[in-house]
Amino acid sequence: MVELKTPEEIGQMRVTGAFVAQTLAELREKAAVGVNLLELELIVRERIRERGAQSCYWDYAPSFGRGPFRNTVCLSVNDAVLHGLPFDYALRDGDVLTADLAVSIDGWVADAATTVIVGTPDPEDQRLVGATEEALAAAIEAAQPGKRMGDISAAISAVARAHGYPVNTEFGGHGLGRTMHEDPHVANHGRAGRGFPLKPGLTIAIEPWFAKTTDRIVTDPDGWTIRSADGSRTAHSEHTIAITPDGPQVLTTAD
Repeated sequence: MVELKTPEEIGQMRVTGAFVAQTLAELREKAAVGVNLLELELIVRERIRERGAQSCYWDYAPSFGRGPFRNTVCLSVNDAVLHGLPFDYALRDGDVLTADLAVSIDGWVADAATTVIVGTPDPEDQRLVGATEEALAAAIEAAQPGKRMGDISAAISAVARAHGYPVNTEFGGHGLGRTMHEDPHVANHGRAGRGFPLKPGLTIAIEPWFAKTTDRIVTDPDGWTIRSADGSRTAHSEHTIAITPDGPQVLTTAD
């Protein structure tokens, strides 16, 4: 079931979105050579505690995971791209780190992800990260009232195709609001003009993610961390947006 939000409810989600954006910005600054993933996890825990927010990940136990997730942020390194379980690992020069954060404040959720290159960047990794950011921007631009979900999906896959990256269709974006995952699904590949209509009040997380040379994925023994099947590097960008009569509004900004 899809629940359209009122302007006041979207305003509440924007408050949560600002917190998510600010926290991710801090993680980008702190992600340096030698910093442990568990240190970044502790930073997020402390920021959530200070704000009086609630983690959407802690104790989350969906069908695709193994038992409850007992961390507050997903941290995925190099060939890991989704649901990365923070562990005892010190970041190395050239690592590609994705941080994905979903939080609830006063009952309203926002979700975003960012990928940063630690230390000395490899140009091919920069191009991969840039492609996900470009795809996210194109998808947001396509999210106009009166259009359809397929327009968003087609915009993402067009950018991937232009850069020569394959697209996995198993995981994509989603609706959200009172909970982290609501209808509808937002695929990263689709046909323009098809699918669910984009109506004012619809709030969705758009999250293009690409692996450099494969569309296949594997899951770590931890039951959570998803990696490219061939070990190629990955990147992931995500924003929460609202469809409004005046066009799409990004809710996960620090403003």
